[in-house]
Amino acid sequence: MSDLPETVERETAPKPDATVIWLHGLGADGHDFEPIVPALRLPKRLALRFVFPHAPQQPVTINMGLRMRAWFDIFELGGAREDETGIRASQALLEALIEREKSRGIAARRIVLAGFSQGGAIALQTGLRHPERLAGILALSTWLPLAEALETERDAANAGVPIFIAHGSSDPMVPLERAERSRDRLAALGYTPEWRAYPMAHEVCQDEVAAIGAWIVDCL
Repeated sequence: MSDLPETVERETAPKPDATVIWLHGLGADGHDFEPIVPALRLPKRLALRFVFPHAPQQPVTINMGLRMRAWFDIFELGGAREDETGIRASQALLEALIEREKSRGIAARRIVLAGFSQGGAIALQTGLRHPERLAGILALSTWLPLAEALETERDAANAGVPIFIAHGSSDPMVPLERAERSRDRLAALGYTPEWRAYPMAHEVCQDEVAAIGAWIVDCL
C-alpha cells in the first residue's frame, strides 16, 4: 500500500490481536502520543498494537501558510469553513491503515480509532462511515467534522459503536461549546457517546488517561 502514511508502532505483547490507530494533532507527529502506551496501564492479557501515523506536511492557513504536519487545512478558528477535500483525503489514509491492519490479521471489530484535536476529527469522520463494525472511536479535544453530511453518509455497521469523547473545560483552541455541539449532534443521530470534561486546556490530563485505559479495556 504505497499511499500509507509513515507510522510509529508499539506493541504491548507479542502477536497482538487488536489495534489502536491513534492520530496526532496539528503540528505534532506520530511520536506525540507514543508515551501514552505505558501510561494507560493496560492489563497484560491485552496484546495490542498501537499505530501512530504521521500526518502529511502541508500549508496551514491559520498559521500563515507555514508547512507542518496536518490532517487537513484550517482556514479559521471555529470551523465556519471546513477543508472538506483535506478531511476526506485523510479519511482515505485512515481507511488504508485499517485495511493494513486487517491484512495483518486484525479483525475490524478489534480496531479502535483514536485521535487528538485534528486527529480526533478524522477518527470520527472515518469511524462513523466505516462499513464494518469497529471496536470503538476515541475523540479527544476535538469536534465532529462535516457534521451536516453525517446523516446521509454514516454506515449502519457502526450505529452502536462505543464512542468516548473527552474535552478540556478551558480549551482555547477548540472551545468546550464546540465539542458539546458535536456531542449533541451525535446524540441526535442516535449515537450514545460517553462524555467527559476535565479542568484543563488543549491537552490530556492524568485522570483522562486513566479513563481512556479503562474504556479501551471495555471495548476490547
